[in-house]
Amino acid sequence: MSRGLHLAAYLMAFDTRAQSLQDRTRAGFLLRAAALAELAHRGAVAEDGAGRVQIVSAARTGDGVLDALLGEVGGRPRTWKSWIRRSRDDTLEAVEEELAVLGVVTMADRDPYGPVVPQRAVTMDDPREALDLQLRVAELVRGSVPVAEVPYADAVLAALAAHGHLRLVLSRQDRKAHAGRITALTDRLAGDAPGLARAVTGLNLTMVAAQGGMGGG
Repeated sequence: MSRGLHLAAYLMAFDTRAQSLQDRTRAGFLLRAAALAELAHRGAVAEDGAGRVQIVSAARTGDGVLDALLGEVGGRPRTWKSWIRRSRDDTLEAVEEELAVLGVVTMADRDPYGPVVPQRAVTMDDPREALDLQLRVAELVRGSVPVAEVPYADAVLAALAAHGHLRLVLSRQDRKAHAGRITALTDRLAGDAPGLARAVTGLNLTMVAAQGGMGGG
Protein backbone atom coordinates (compact mmCIF):
# COMPACT_ATOMS: atom_id res chain seq x y z
CA MET A 1 0.00 0.00 0.00
CA SER A 2 1.46 3.33 -1.03
CA ARG A 3 -0.55 5.52 1.35
CA GLY A 4 0.06 5.88 5.05
CA LEU A 5 -2.27 3.96 7.34
CA HIS A 6 -4.07 7.11 8.49
CA LEU A 7 -4.89 8.08 4.89
CA ALA A 8 -5.95 4.55 3.99
CA ALA A 9 -8.18 4.38 7.07
CA TYR A 10 -10.01 7.48 5.86
CA LEU A 11 -10.62 5.94 2.45
CA MET A 12 -11.83 2.75 4.12
CA ALA A 13 -14.37 4.72 6.16
CA PHE A 14 -15.66 6.84 3.25
CA ASP A 15 -19.07 5.96 1.82
CA THR A 16 -18.59 6.73 -1.87
CA ARG A 17 -22.31 6.54 -2.66
CA ALA A 18 -23.31 8.96 0.09
CA GLN A 19 -20.17 11.07 -0.60
CA SER A 20 -19.41 11.31 3.10
CA LEU A 21 -17.81 9.38 5.90
CA GLN A 22 -20.03 6.59 7.15
CA ASP A 23 -19.68 8.00 10.67
CA ARG A 24 -17.49 11.04 11.19
CA THR A 25 -17.04 10.54 14.92
CA ARG A 26 -16.11 6.89 14.45
CA ALA A 27 -13.66 7.83 11.70
CA GLY A 28 -11.80 10.13 14.08
CA PHE A 29 -11.03 7.22 16.40
CA LEU A 30 -10.01 4.99 13.52
CA LEU A 31 -7.63 7.58 12.09
CA ARG A 32 -5.93 8.23 15.42
CA ALA A 33 -5.40 4.50 15.96
CA ALA A 34 -4.13 4.10 12.40
CA ALA A 35 -1.66 6.97 12.78
CA LEU A 36 -0.34 5.51 16.03
CA ALA A 37 0.08 2.12 14.35
CA GLU A 38 1.99 3.80 11.52
CA LEU A 39 4.34 5.51 13.97
CA ALA A 40 4.86 2.30 15.94
CA HIS A 41 5.65 0.32 12.80
CA ARG A 42 8.16 2.97 11.72
CA GLY A 43 9.87 2.68 15.11
CA ALA A 44 9.09 6.28 16.01
CA VAL A 45 7.08 5.42 19.15
CA ALA A 46 6.90 2.48 21.54
CA GLU A 47 5.44 1.74 24.95
CA ASP A 48 7.27 1.87 28.26
CA GLY A 49 6.99 -0.62 31.11
CA ALA A 50 3.82 1.07 32.35
CA GLY A 51 2.08 0.78 28.98
CA ARG A 52 2.45 4.46 28.13
CA VAL A 53 3.54 5.69 24.71
CA GLN A 54 7.01 7.17 24.46
CA ILE A 55 9.07 8.71 21.67
CA VAL A 56 11.81 6.51 20.24
CA SER A 57 12.76 8.80 17.38
CA ALA A 58 11.60 12.41 17.07
CA ALA A 59 12.90 12.69 13.49
CA ARG A 60 10.31 14.23 11.20
CA THR A 61 8.46 11.76 9.03
CA GLY A 62 7.64 14.18 6.21
CA ASP A 63 3.92 13.66 6.81
CA GLY A 64 2.13 16.53 8.52
CA VAL A 65 -0.40 14.35 10.35
CA LEU A 66 2.24 11.99 11.73
CA ASP A 67 4.59 14.81 12.69
CA ALA A 68 1.79 16.59 14.56
CA LEU A 69 0.98 13.40 16.45
CA LEU A 70 4.65 12.89 17.30
CA GLY A 71 4.67 16.39 18.75
CA GLU A 72 1.68 15.53 20.92
CA VAL A 73 3.15 12.26 22.16
CA GLY A 74 6.40 13.99 23.09
CA GLY A 75 4.56 16.37 25.39
CA ARG A 76 3.29 13.96 28.03
CA PRO A 77 3.26 10.19 28.59
CA ARG A 78 -0.18 8.69 28.07
CA THR A 79 -1.61 5.28 27.22
CA TRP A 80 -2.45 4.21 23.68
CA LYS A 81 -6.15 4.47 24.48
CA SER A 82 -5.72 8.01 25.73
CA TRP A 83 -3.89 9.07 22.57
CA ILE A 84 -6.58 7.45 20.41
CA ARG A 85 -9.23 9.54 22.18
CA ARG A 86 -7.41 12.89 22.10
CA SER A 87 -7.50 15.50 19.30
CA ARG A 88 -9.54 13.26 17.01
CA ASP A 89 -11.28 16.09 15.19
CA ASP A 90 -8.01 17.88 14.49
CA THR A 91 -6.45 14.71 13.09
CA LEU A 92 -9.50 14.00 10.96
CA GLU A 93 -9.51 17.44 9.37
CA ALA A 94 -5.74 17.31 8.85
CA VAL A 95 -6.12 13.99 7.02
CA GLU A 96 -8.84 15.49 4.82
CA GLU A 97 -6.62 18.44 3.98
CA GLU A 98 -3.73 16.11 3.15
CA LEU A 99 -5.94 14.01 0.87
CA ALA A 100 -7.21 17.21 -0.78
CA VAL A 101 -3.63 18.28 -1.53
CA LEU A 102 -3.03 14.84 -3.05
CA GLY A 103 -6.13 15.28 -5.23
CA VAL A 104 -7.95 12.31 -3.69
CA VAL A 105 -10.80 14.38 -2.25
CA THR A 106 -12.19 17.86 -2.75
CA MET A 107 -13.05 20.02 0.24
CA ALA A 108 -15.62 22.78 -0.06
CA ASP A 109 -14.30 26.27 0.65
CA ARG A 110 -15.41 27.90 3.87
CA ASP A 111 -17.78 30.81 3.36
CA PRO A 112 -16.34 33.72 5.38
CA TYR A 113 -19.78 35.35 5.43
CA GLY A 114 -21.83 32.22 6.00
CA PRO A 115 -22.78 30.35 9.17
CA VAL A 116 -20.09 28.54 11.10
CA VAL A 117 -20.20 24.83 10.27
CA PRO A 118 -18.37 22.05 12.15
CA GLN A 119 -16.63 20.78 9.01
CA ARG A 120 -16.44 21.36 5.30
CA ALA A 121 -18.18 19.06 2.85
CA VAL A 122 -15.84 16.51 1.28
CA THR A 123 -16.38 14.78 -2.06
CA MET A 124 -14.49 12.04 -3.88
CA ASP A 125 -14.74 12.27 -7.66
CA ASP A 126 -13.04 8.94 -8.33
CA PRO A 127 -14.25 6.29 -5.87
CA ARG A 128 -12.20 3.41 -7.22
CA GLU A 129 -9.35 3.56 -4.72
CA ALA A 130 -11.71 3.67 -1.73
CA LEU A 131 -13.95 0.91 -3.11
CA ASP A 132 -11.00 -1.32 -3.95
CA LEU A 133 -9.58 -0.86 -0.47
CA GLN A 134 -12.89 -1.61 1.24
CA LEU A 135 -13.34 -4.76 -0.84
CA ARG A 136 -9.77 -5.91 -0.20
CA VAL A 137 -10.10 -5.52 3.55
CA ALA A 138 -13.44 -7.35 3.60
CA GLU A 139 -12.07 -10.21 1.49
CA LEU A 140 -9.01 -10.40 3.73
CA VAL A 141 -11.19 -11.02 6.79
CA ARG A 142 -13.44 -13.50 4.98
CA GLY A 143 -10.62 -15.23 3.11
CA SER A 144 -8.05 -17.87 3.85
CA VAL A 145 -4.69 -16.25 3.06
CA PRO A 146 -2.35 -17.15 5.96
CA VAL A 147 -2.30 -14.24 8.39
CA ALA A 148 1.51 -14.32 8.45
CA GLU A 149 1.51 -13.51 4.74
CA VAL A 150 -0.85 -10.53 5.06
CA PRO A 151 0.92 -7.15 4.73
CA TYR A 152 1.12 -5.32 8.04
CA ALA A 153 -0.90 -2.34 6.79
CA ASP A 154 -3.74 -4.56 5.52
CA ALA A 155 -3.82 -6.48 8.80
CA VAL A 156 -4.10 -3.22 10.77
CA LEU A 157 -6.88 -1.92 8.53
CA ALA A 158 -8.79 -5.19 8.91
CA ALA A 159 -8.43 -4.98 12.69
CA LEU A 160 -9.64 -1.38 12.71
CA ALA A 161 -12.63 -2.16 10.49
CA ALA A 162 -13.62 -5.11 12.67
CA HIS A 163 -13.09 -3.68 16.14
CA GLY A 164 -14.27 -0.24 15.06
CA HIS A 165 -17.54 -1.80 13.83
CA LEU A 166 -17.17 -0.21 10.42
CA ARG A 167 -20.34 -1.59 8.83
CA LEU A 168 -19.39 -0.17 5.45
CA VAL A 169 -16.72 -2.88 5.27
CA LEU A 170 -17.78 -5.69 7.63
CA SER A 171 -21.22 -6.64 8.86
CA ARG A 172 -22.02 -7.89 12.36
CA GLN A 173 -22.31 -11.37 10.83
CA ASP A 174 -18.84 -11.03 9.31
CA ARG A 175 -17.38 -10.11 12.69
CA LYS A 176 -19.00 -13.10 14.37
CA ALA A 177 -18.23 -15.61 11.63
CA HIS A 178 -14.56 -14.64 11.40
CA ALA A 179 -13.81 -13.73 15.01
CA GLY A 180 -10.77 -16.02 15.21
CA ARG A 181 -9.23 -14.60 12.06
CA ILE A 182 -9.88 -11.05 13.25
CA THR A 183 -8.04 -11.85 16.48
CA ALA A 184 -5.09 -13.23 14.52
CA LEU A 185 -4.96 -10.15 12.28
CA THR A 186 -5.12 -7.87 15.32
CA ASP A 187 -2.22 -9.78 16.86
CA ARG A 188 -0.03 -8.50 14.03
CA LEU A 189 -0.10 -5.17 15.87
CA ALA A 190 1.26 -6.74 19.02
CA GLY A 191 4.68 -7.25 17.48
CA ASP A 192 5.25 -3.48 17.43
CA ALA A 193 3.01 -2.45 20.32
CA PRO A 194 1.14 -4.97 22.50
CA GLY A 195 -0.74 -2.20 24.27
CA LEU A 196 -1.92 -0.75 20.99
CA ALA A 197 -3.24 -4.16 19.92
CA ARG A 198 -5.25 -4.31 23.16
CA ALA A 199 -6.51 -0.76 22.64
CA VAL A 200 -7.66 -1.60 19.12
CA THR A 201 -9.42 -4.73 20.38
CA GLY A 202 -11.45 -2.54 22.73
CA LEU A 203 -11.93 0.24 20.21
CA ASN A 204 -15.71 0.10 19.99
CA LEU A 205 -16.12 0.19 23.78
CA THR A 206 -13.72 3.15 23.90
CA MET A 207 -15.85 4.97 21.34
CA VAL A 208 -19.06 4.25 23.25
CA ALA A 209 -17.55 5.43 26.53
CA ALA A 210 -16.07 8.58 25.00
CA GLN A 211 -19.27 9.52 23.21
CA GLY A 212 -21.72 8.64 25.93
CA GLY A 213 -23.34 5.69 24.19
CA MET A 214 -22.93 6.18 20.43
CA GLY A 215 -24.28 3.22 18.44
CA GLY A 216 -21.92 0.34 17.74
CA GLY A 217 -23.81 -1.67 15.10
